[in-house]
Amino acid sequence: MRTNPAIHIRPLQLSACVILVMTLAAARAAENIQVFFSPHGGCTEAVVENLNRATTSVLVQAYSFTSAPIAKALADAKKRGVNVRVILDKSNVTGHYSSVDFVAHANIATYIDPKHAIAHNKIMVIDGTTILTGSFNFTKAAEGSNAENLLVIQDATLAKVYTANWQAHLEHAQPYEPASPQTAKISRDGGDR
Repeated sequence: MRTNPAIHIRPLQLSACVILVMTLAAARAAENIQVFFSPHGGCTEAVVENLNRATTSVLVQAYSFTSAPIAKALADAKKRGVNVRVILDKSNVTGHYSSVDFVAHANIATYIDPKHAIAHNKIMVIDGTTILTGSFNFTKAAEGSNAENLLVIQDATLAKVYTANWQAHLEHAQPYEPASPQTAKISRDGGDR
């Protein structure tokens, strides 16, 4: 079988074409994705900045939640009229440094997911278009001590998938009953472990 020399691509040329296509695809994806690493890589600042831009809704799922700046940004979003709802792992109920009482006392609908051994999701869906996810727990330690990663993804279609997953967890979550307002304060240093 003869090949047309005008359209014959040698293996080396094909590799260059594949690399070019992959590079272009990565560049296009990079326009919609930001990545942050910790320690001290700006993860908390990225979360807070995205929460400060929220205009309609914020859905949160978190395993460990002790970050004072993130808790404050959620409360500020609620004050601006953003519909903020939070689902946390059951460990937050007994955690000494959890921000669960703070957000509940900020009139944020707060739920506990007791169904799983660990509700280990670490996500936020903001305005139905922005997803924050990765290994990054919403804690001071995750920003300052741990090796973590955070992706900020702008993708409405993917956000629908994350929202559906959030809704599925809400179905078995229980409303959180906060402690008295006196015990709901976040320590000045964030108190996270």
